Amino acid sequence: MSYFLYTHQYYNVDMEAYMGLIYKAEYPDMKIEEIHQKVYQELEGKNPNIFGDIPFVPEEEEVAKGENSYYRTLSQNPKAYEEELQLFVVKPFYNFINWVFFKLGFKASTSTFLISIISYALILILILCFLIKILKNYTLAIIITFLFSLFKPLLEASRHASADSLSCLLLLLSLYAFTVRKNFFSATIWGMLCVLTRPEYFIFYSFLYILIFIYKKNLQVKTGTWLVSYSYIFLSFFVIQYFNQISWSTLFMNQFTKVQIYPVSQPDPFDFSAYFHFVESKILFEFNSSYFPLLLLFIIIILANHFSFNNKKTQAQCLFFAAIYGAVFLRFLIFPLLVNRMMIGFYLLIILSVIYIQNSKVDIFKNSLEHGK
Repeated sequence: MSYFLYTHQYYNVDMEAYMGLIYKAEYPDMKIEEIHQKVYQELEGKNPNIFGDIPFVPEEEEVAKGENSYYRTLSQNPKAYEEELQLFVVKPFYNFINWVFFKLGFKASTSTFLISIISYALILILILCFLIKILKNYTLAIIITFLFSLFKPLLEASRHASADSLSCLLLLLSLYAFTVRKNFFSATIWGMLCVLTRPEYFIFYSFLYILIFIYKKNLQVKTGTWLVSYSYIFLSFFVIQYFNQISWSTLFMNQFTKVQIYPVSQPDPFDFSAYFHFVESKILFEFNSSYFPLLLLFIIIILANHFSFNNKKTQAQCLFFAAIYGAVFLRFLIFPLLVNRMMIGFYLLIILSVIYIQNSKVDIFKNSLEHGK
């Protein structure tokens, strides 16, 4: 499947910006005009609607005014392309991995999607390890992992040059280190890298740390350890925001109202009424077109089997799922788009948690996290 994904990559326009950041890192003195030329020469012919001789005809309904012609404008305007790069510097760890692959000898275009394919394989290996640990049944673990390998959002993320697969891998690694390996320090490092790959995961980690604090006695996590760990997560997010040149308000208006050619030097003012109208018009459609309602149904069915408000174990399970859905909802208010490939981290967490609750033969919280037992 990984080889198939490698030979059937989907062209997504984010690749253009990620390639530009690779060249900026490798050749810091190179002018933007040269970077622009190198990027689009390498991509020429891969997307005929933009780079070939076929006239550009908008076929899809525009979400933001001007988006159907925006990427063709970028292919012709180095100055606009330079400002486009600022939208993607907020994923420093993903950009660093792309640069590493480039240094290893891969083309810049190949580097941007190779990490997605490798992450896909590593995610499945990690899932298999988790299921073997929890289920104590090799055959069942392999069957479930095989079904995960066919999960459409995971395959979609693996065909895109994006940070979705890598951030999902890092999220699962942090939870695996915390729950199975009982290593809070390792979990913190993976969590930091996850936030440095996709900053919006900071919302979920904040909810998760609140949950850990509530149950710190059961988990045997000291307050000082908890505080230091969360400080590192917060610092990762703060560093990204400190160097980010584009504010959230500008980003929102650019993505969902009217595409701005120069979002850094000439940003449009924020319009709250336009924001409210867009969120109101999209909220039901976005959630209903995602997997979240269906997964919520399965969560309720599984939890209802032994549900009790007085049961601390049930309370912890409910709060964990509430943290996931709370993070997703808050993220939607900031960036009202729930593309399935961007949600795979949450999807896999929900499904693996449901499998654990229904079939687990071990208590992953039984041993001390601090002493790594």
